[in-house]
Amino acid sequence: MVSFLGVLALMFVVSSATTILWCTSMSAMGGMPMPGGWTMSMAWMPMPGQTWLGAAASFLGMWTVMMVPMMLPSFLPMLLRYRQAIARRGATRLGRLTVLVGMGYFFVWTLFGAATFALGVALAALEMQLPMVARAVPILVGIVILAAGLLQFTAWKARLLAWCREAPGRDCELPADARTAWRHGLRLGLNCCYCCAGLMAILLAIGVMDLRVMTIVTVAIAVERFPRAGEHVARAIGVVVVGSGLFLIARAAGLG
Repeated sequence: MVSFLGVLALMFVVSSATTILWCTSMSAMGGMPMPGGWTMSMAWMPMPGQTWLGAAASFLGMWTVMMVPMMLPSFLPMLLRYRQAIARRGATRLGRLTVLVGMGYFFVWTLFGAATFALGVALAALEMQLPMVARAVPILVGIVILAAGLLQFTAWKARLLAWCREAPGRDCELPADARTAWRHGLRLGLNCCYCCAGLMAILLAIGVMDLRVMTIVTVAIAVERFPRAGEHVARAIGVVVVGSGLFLIARAAGLG
């Protein structure tokens, strides 16, 4: 167990350092000024001499590495519960099975990143072609954040959070084999994507490579999974996010 946690800690440190370097380099490159007084991130555009396929591969690599420090703090308890559950059933090769669960989990997040890149590129093209759409972006960002905040109060969000806090559950009957481990990782990843959709939308709306927003979203995702206070924390986060969304809408509309 000590070596297992040591490997995870090393992954967290290395991926965090790599993410910081990438974000710093992207920030130094600046962005494209757009109508409406905002700047489009270079994350949605190929670098000079780079093909779109190369840009997509670069984004996916960056996204996957970024997901490790963002999601590992909230994923680790689920991973440890799985490891303990199959250990109680007398399973061998705990390390291999646990790695398969982790691979399945982050594979889902990689697919989420691919969909995010496709959507980001499509929106960037639309904003560059239609100045009217570009000018509406600041108020649309506020609407997205407002919607993300309201999502924190829904029963759907509460159910997903409860599942994340308990998975795989005390009475876990998962067979200790590679296929089940992979499928369990996929299920954990899919549920986590659903549960984090609102908070991740905030990151994507404000700036996918903004270290400050990334840190805030990471902390929010982790603390709302606390077993006892998680539901209250999720609602408190919702209050802050709704207030931020209303403020951004008012400012974009010239009311602030």
